[in-house]
Amino acid sequence: MGFRCGIVGLPNVGKSTIFNALTAAGIESANYPFCTIEPNVGMVPVPDERLDRLAELAKTKSKVPTQMEFVDIAGLVSGASKGEGLGNQFLGHIRQVDAIAHVVRCFTDDNIVHVSGSIDPVRDREVINTELILADLDTVQKRLTKTASQAKSGDKVYKEQLAILQTIEAHLNEGKPARLVELDDTGKKLLKELFLLTAKPLLYVANVHEDDILTGNAMVEELKTAAAEEHASVVMISGAIEEELSNLAPEERLDFLKDMGLTEPGLNRLIRAGYELLGLITYFTVGEKETRAWTITKGTKAPQAAGVIHTDFERGFIRAEVIAYADFIACGSEAAAREKGLLRSEGKEYVVQDGDCLNFRFNV
Repeated sequence: MGFRCGIVGLPNVGKSTIFNALTAAGIESANYPFCTIEPNVGMVPVPDERLDRLAELAKTKSKVPTQMEFVDIAGLVSGASKGEGLGNQFLGHIRQVDAIAHVVRCFTDDNIVHVSGSIDPVRDREVINTELILADLDTVQKRLTKTASQAKSGDKVYKEQLAILQTIEAHLNEGKPARLVELDDTGKKLLKELFLLTAKPLLYVANVHEDDILTGNAMVEELKTAAAEEHASVVMISGAIEEELSNLAPEERLDFLKDMGLTEPGLNRLIRAGYELLGLITYFTVGEKETRAWTITKGTKAPQAAGVIHTDFERGFIRAEVIAYADFIACGSEAAAREKGLLRSEGKEYVVQDGDCLNFRFNV
């Protein structure tokens, strides 16, 4: 269990190049609009040094990382909310993802056509955001019409919903994404039911020239300033670097990264940013047969964390045996951690922490 991240952006900003590099899926990436029509999907193992260290200590036979799913969605153009380009397909595909990685071109290259004829990351960002907001406005206004009719009966629930919908509509009309609207618990519940595009968590991916990967450039700074207005983060990636990395043998990649002044691939930064965006953490199950990483949301209690492995684990949950990752590494094994009193027994109210090494006890 990881999460489904949709990669969106204008045509020719490097979406498919980045997707291809991250997933090594070998999809087509070409210098013309709408190269991507049907969404390409790639499953990527989430890199985690903690899993490697735990598997090494346990002398495990099988090491299983958690997975992240990338979805490369067709390039969007102005007018997509009205069906221009591949707009209707784009909007339908984006509804199916958990989070959005909005790729923005922050490099110049005369050999790569820009759909608008010039490079302007702030303008490009606004084109897509505007189309998503317009699509959401259409959704909200349709619901408003129906709810306004229902509210004429005097029903308090419909009257309350009408007021909430009017608040959301006014917010969208100001050009602001739905995820930033301030609502009470009832409003948040209704917002969730609407499945609005701009309610999805979003981060920006600044696609830069390889020469700018360490320092960034003026275009990246402009994008960061614009992103800050909607409390969004920016991850800097060079599609060219990631593409070259994907073509190297694993043993050659570290040397290549060092030559570029980097310590890790852009994929790692993107996944970390995505996990933070969605409030995800990782726990581990450790053994000689298998050491495995599992993804859950922050705040998940032990029975529900067990349920990620199997529903029977949650249904018959008795307790969780817990060793903090740092303690496991320091002790070198579960047995040593137990001897030192660092293995704890936790009940149903225990909130699992990032890096916990867990063993669940349950009734079948």
